[in-house]
Amino acid sequence: MKAPLFSLKDGQTGNILRLEDVKGQVVMLTFWASWCPDSQRDLEQKWELYKQMDKAKLAFLTINVTGREGRSGDGIAYAKEHGYDFTILLDEGTTVYDQYRCMGVPTTFLLDEELNIKYRYSDRAAFMEIMQGLSTLL
Repeated sequence: MKAPLFSLKDGQTGNILRLEDVKGQVVMLTFWASWCPDSQRDLEQKWELYKQMDKAKLAFLTINVTGREGRSGDGIAYAKEHGYDFTILLDEGTTVYDQYRCMGVPTTFLLDEELNIKYRYSDRAAFMEIMQGLSTLL
């Protein structure tokens, strides 16, 4: 299944990123909210991955679901507090979250180089499950 396309603002840089911009790379796409303990744990594990990964092979994108935050700036404040400098795209309310039919946060999708959804992981998925799926794509 083709991943729904989007264009979102990067909350760290202010630049607009289109999903098509990372075509040709495997993509890890994670929806999250700063108040969620599962999202917090997930982001910490993914931060460790991000620091070590080959960024030419894997596009690491996170989407802060602003419509699920207390205030729209809470996600970026949380990321700055923890020193996360990976891409944090800002959903417009829950627009992209809804397009991907997410049911909770965190939700992670793994896309192949042609932007097809290969794996979907709910908030109940273990980090090792995600890594196993990723290993089949890289």
